[in-house]
Parts: sequence; C-alpha cells; structure tokens
Amino acid sequence: QVQLVESGGGWVQAGGSLRLSCATSGIIFSIQDMGWFRQAPGKQRELVAVIVSGGSTNYVDSVKGRFVISRDNAKNTVYLQMNSLKPEDTAVYYCNALAGTEGDYVPLFEPWGQGTQVTVSS
Repeated sequence: QVQLVESGGGWVQAGGSLRLSCATSGIIFSIQDMGWFRQAPGKQRELVAVIVSGGSTNYVDSVKGRFVISRDNAKNTVYLQMNSLKPEDTAVYYCNALAGTEGDYVPLFEPWGQGTQVTVSS
C-alpha cells in the first residue's frame, strides 16, 4: 500500500523559510519522478516542483529561484526548501510520484496524503 506523508508546514511571515518533507512507503522510490503540488483555497491543485529519478529538477515560474526540491533515496523522502516566502504561497502542499514527461506530468497515486498547510502572512 502506497503512503505519502507530508510534514513541515506552518505559519511564517513573508520573507521567511520552511522546509517540507514527504516520506513515502510502498513504492520503489529511487526510480520514481517526484513532485510537490499545492492547492490554495478556491484554486486547482498545481504542480510546483519536480525532481526526476536522475536528480534533475524543474519549477513553475512563480517559485523559481525561491524553492528547491531535493530527494534522499536512502530515506525514500522528498523535500521542498521554500525561501523568500510570499503570501501567495499560502496553500496546502502535497507530494506525489509522477507519470508522464516534462510538461505533461500527472500524479501517479491515489489517495493523496493529508498534505501540510503553509500559511504566509504579509
């Protein structure tokens, strides 16, 4: 059974930093492309950061230069370091494995984890 457990969210003032973690089980983590998604109130879930099995990364324009995705295959965990946070980064953040290719990724597993809430105040 696949499990995705996100943690590390919280409340932070604009300009602050948070580091999110996503511990996975039930998958062959090392071969999976992984992504961080976020869903703000009233908005659709969006993919914000990708790390492929080989370690290359990609980001949505709104977080480029501020967020860094990384992975630890020994711990089956993917991370999201978020710096220079803005109020518009407020959302519930989720991780998932990815199917497809760059520009056409879709989440691989259901159900999603519980997510972790990030709130950025101005």
